[in-house]
Amino acid sequence: MQQTTFGSLEHFQKGSIEIIKGKAEHYAFSNIYEVASGAPPYQKTVVGKNLKFVIESLRAEGDSPWYAAAHDEFVVVMDGDVTVHYIKPDVAGSLAPADSEGTYTLDGAPQGKSMGYVKLGRGHQAILPAGVAYQFRAAKPGVLIVQTILGPNSVEKWNDICLQ
Repeated sequence: MQQTTFGSLEHFQKGSIEIIKGKAEHYAFSNIYEVASGAPPYQKTVVGKNLKFVIESLRAEGDSPWYAAAHDEFVVVMDGDVTVHYIKPDVAGSLAPADSEGTYTLDGAPQGKSMGYVKLGRGHQAILPAGVAYQFRAAKPGVLIVQTILGPNSVEKWNDICLQ
């Protein structure tokens, strides 16, 4: 019987792939915990890509910058506990350029109305709505994955994460 082991930032094992057909260079895989363990807090490292859509691994630690996107995103907490704070800006469309793609880092908290926060634990997910500013806060290190579109904050380092 196969046993599934759920990793964490403190305890993970690098996976492997058994090539049945084709060449190894046609496959890419990464371990989100391994990627997050070697990354600075809140670096948005791309670990999965499908056309313009990406999955990014983030090391959650302390307070993130404030972010916004012109499209919906979502976050899943893979390890640890994270609080996501939301602000609805006073001026619509002022956070991320209209029709832009990907996540934009803001210069501090924007002026606007607090929409509250959501507390997330391992396995919980939350929407990061279009046009709303959000900030992650984590008292202890953890790991997040964010589904978004490739953008100005997305870091692609495939040679580093897939060829180790």
